Amino acid sequence: MYLMSIRPKYAYKIFAGIKKYELRRWIGIRMDPGSLIVVYASGNVRALIGEFKAGRIIYGSPTKVWNYVRSVPSSGVDIEDRSYIAGSKTALAIEVLSPKLYKHHVKLEELRRIIPGFNPPLSFRELSEIEPLYRLIIRKLRRL
Repeated sequence: MYLMSIRPKYAYKIFAGIKKYELRRWIGIRMDPGSLIVVYASGNVRALIGEFKAGRIIYGSPTKVWNYVRSVPSSGVDIEDRSYIAGSKTALAIEVLSPKLYKHHVKLEELRRIIPGFNPPLSFRELSEIEPLYRLIIRKLRRL
């Protein structure tokens, strides 16, 4: 399971079913197909808003990853996505499956009241079921 920060306009495209792939600069963390991705919308939203399941995961040069997602009909990626991965040595494309918008969004202020010192990741990080973030918040959001 992973916690991923995504800009609001891209996050909402995922939950609207428009964006079928999320592109990332590879930060050394390998992700497995089938993993749960919990979405923290950054920017002016600053809240946990939903989740999706990772489908295919493509690793490679930014050009290889870009060419792959552009070959997929209705991938939902655009030129801004390409500029995001362009400067990295390795990039990844995560196929978005089963996006689920939570009925209740948990704002950063509320997260910090429950878990003092909480900071969302700059990109993404692994998330364990034994962490307070999962046990106290995400598990409950998933049941609503």
